Amino acid sequence: MKSGPPEKLFSRLKKLYPGAKTALTFSNPWQMLVATILSAQCTDKRVNTITEKLFSDYPNLEDYVSMDLQHLIKYIRSAGFYNNKAKNILKAAGAINENYGGKVPSSMKELIKLPGVARKTANVVLANAFSKTEGIAVDTHVKRLSFRLGLTVKTDPDKIEKDLMALFPRSKWTALTYLLIEHGRNVCKAPRPLCGGCDLNDICPKKGV
Repeated sequence: MKSGPPEKLFSRLKKLYPGAKTALTFSNPWQMLVATILSAQCTDKRVNTITEKLFSDYPNLEDYVSMDLQHLIKYIRSAGFYNNKAKNILKAAGAINENYGGKVPSSMKELIKLPGVARKTANVVLANAFSKTEGIAVDTHVKRLSFRLGLTVKTDPDKIEKDLMALFPRSKWTALTYLLIEHGRNVCKAPRPLCGGCDLNDICPKKGV
């Protein structure tokens, strides 16, 4: 069984999750960048718990330029991989302060030059902090569902992103990320998807299930 037409998949997911959007809380582009870096292999709920205190005490990029590494680690320790994340956050703050006048760059080309920022992180920051769509953020949910739905056979996130970009119009790229994430969290779970009650059951090839 082949996957249903991309437009049908998108339409059904949109009806299921009309308010799908990032779960990360932020109030400026720097906060979005920090939260996204912290979210790697960490739940958004956990990240929001961490950043509630962190952003209250240190809301702006300039607060991080001369911050001590161990001080930042005290705030983010529960995020997992906290040492590398803290180093990348502080290095990114320094790079942005030095090379971009203290303002988070708003292009893919410049964002991926920053420490700790690959395409996924850049896509999230661009979409949510700048309302720009340059690609599709491929996290673990998007990767899993893209394969199960027959949208790709690739395993590399960058290659998955290219396959998805070829199937869906640019205007739907950002929404697609969060629709797949919501469906992954609620229905198409790992390792046991709830196929019996899935609204995509009749058009899903159930690859790998």
